[in-house]
Order: sequence, then C-alpha cells, then structure tokens
Amino acid sequence: MATTVGVIFSSINEQDIPELTKVRSTGSVPYGGRYRLVDFALSNMVNSGITTVGIVTKNNYQSLMDHLGTGKYWDLARKEGGLILLPPYSDESETLYKNRLEALKGATAFLKKAKEDFVVLADSDAVYKLDYSKVIEAHIKNNADITMVYHEHELTKSHYYMTFETDKNDKITDIQINPTPGGVKKNYINVMVARTSFLLRLIQDGIQHGYTSFGKDILSPGVKMYNLYAYKFDGYYANINSLNAYFNANMDLLDKKVRNEIYGERDIYTKVNDSAPAKFAPSAIVKNSLVSDGCLIEGTVENCVLFRGVKIGKGSVVKNCILMTDNIVGENCNLAYVVSDKNSVIRDNRVLAGCELQPYFINKGSLI
Repeated sequence: MATTVGVIFSSINEQDIPELTKVRSTGSVPYGGRYRLVDFALSNMVNSGITTVGIVTKNNYQSLMDHLGTGKYWDLARKEGGLILLPPYSDESETLYKNRLEALKGATAFLKKAKEDFVVLADSDAVYKLDYSKVIEAHIKNNADITMVYHEHELTKSHYYMTFETDKNDKITDIQINPTPGGVKKNYINVMVARTSFLLRLIQDGIQHGYTSFGKDILSPGVKMYNLYAYKFDGYYANINSLNAYFNANMDLLDKKVRNEIYGERDIYTKVNDSAPAKFAPSAIVKNSLVSDGCLIEGTVENCVLFRGVKIGKGSVVKNCILMTDNIVGENCNLAYVVSDKNSVIRDNRVLAGCELQPYFINKGSLI
C-alpha cells in the first residue's frame, strides 16, 4: 500500500443533508458522540497504509480545517505526503466545482505530483470500516482499470446514486444511474480504486469533451470500453443521505454488535479533546445511551447519543435523541426524537417531539 495515494471528497453530497451542512462541510458533520464523518474514510486510509491523502474542500470548511489540523491524530503530520487540503477549484478556474468531475480536475495537480501508482477515491458521507488494501489486491489481480466498491442493501431515494450488475467474475456489465428505488441492489458506495495515470487520462479526456458527470459520461459508457470490476463490502454500512439516515446511523451505535464492528480491531481516529469525565447526579437515570466526556446528567436519558458537554436538567426526560456538543436542556423538559445541533439551549418546561421517520431538528446555537 506504499504505492497508493488517497483522495477524500469532503462535500460532494452536501445537498442531501442541508440541515447539517448549511454551517459545515459533509465531512465535518458530528457523529457518534465524538467523531466527524470524515474520520471514517480517513482512518480507513491510514489503517490501510495510505500516508498521503488529499481532502477536496468546498463550502463552509473552516470546521473541517479545525478538526483535521495538521493531521497528527491520524499520524499524517509528515514532511513528505501526509494530509493535504485541496482547494475547491482548479488552477485554471476561480469558481467552485459543480460536480465530481470538476472536483477531480481541481485535484489533478495533486495527483500529477503524487509518486504513488494507485489512487483510492472516497466520499465522507458514510459510516463504515473497510481495508482498502484488499480492494487494491483485487484490483491488481483482475488487471482492472477501475474497481468500484459496492454494498448490497435496499435502495432508498437520495440526490444521486449508482447501482450496477456484474458477471460471475465480478466484472461490471451494466451501470444504472438513479434507478427506481426499492429492492436489494448492488449499491456503489463511492469508493473507487484506479491507477493514478489512468485516472488522470480519464479526467483530461472528460474535460476536453465537455463532460459534466463522472458517473453518467465516463463510468456508465466505460462499461464497454474499460475493465471495470466490482468489490463487495459485507460489513456495516450507513450512507448519510438524509436527516433520517443520520438519526438512524447514530441510533445504530446503541446496538453492541454494530459498536463492536465499528470500533473493534482497527481504530477510528479523531481529534482528541481533553474533557472531564461525565458526571451523573443522584437523580440521574440513564438507559442504553452513549454519554460523552464533560456531560452532566441530572434527569432521565434513554436511547440517546449525547456529545461532549451536554447538560440535562433535573426532572427532564430525554428519549431517542441526538444532542450535539454543549447542548443544554433545562429542568422538567420532555424531548423525544430530537436532533439538536451544537450550542443550543432548551429552556425549562419545554416539550419537543418528532418521530422515528422525521426527527425534530434544532439549528446550531438555537434558544428555545
């Protein structure tokens, strides 16, 4: 894996979760009490031996920069290679990219400078743990031009998605863009392996022909022209393509089996914050919840994910909720199926409720 470079798209699908991405990039969306979504793709790369990673930025990436820093928490603070933030435009353009092909064009200088033979492309809008070195091995074994990773699950509606069909040797025979939702399909999870020189040729050819979609204009027609292979990923996978999907992915962590798969064996790295341990008052009742450092619990918490510094007042009952960093819930409140962004304050005696299909969302820094 010393001959592989990584590229992570931090905001390519931000329109899918506007509630969470209007103040941050997709990659910096908080998850699981202490993580950001970008941590998963980035940790997968580091654990696979990839030591040069470019992060393609776009809008609202200040929080992403604050989180990633020099990359030291991922052992990517290096004199050569390491973590590199890539601008949201190319050398020839001063406008933000509009699609994946334009984003890749902006990354061509980074890829041309890279000495590695292969490149792994990954999005930062999903929760999963995958050893990319195994994908590279399959790619080389099949003498593939491109290897696309897929996960079999029931297709749900999203802004953009891709499925494909394969033969018995895992060679891709057909690619569908935005097929009709429903049924279990081979869903592309936006993880791809290619030889660096081959990808650069595809990007250059796409730009010269005025293509606007890497999937529709290059990959789908490329089934007949290139050796496209599929790699099946069987582990836990959650695509954060809606607020409901975000809610469910956090709730999945309350399942011990999912927790063990995500956090067992190879670590998921993140920025470390030194906080005091959580404090539980004598009046606190906590069941089946993830409670992060710095929390103060005086009420009842059940089936919840609480980020750092959350405070729950006396007499309050909070069930099936996701409360991000430094949320304050007053006394005698009743919350159910609520997703509250950072630094929000809910005053005493408030009753807020959503449902499992449509959580009630509170914007960052709100006062209710």
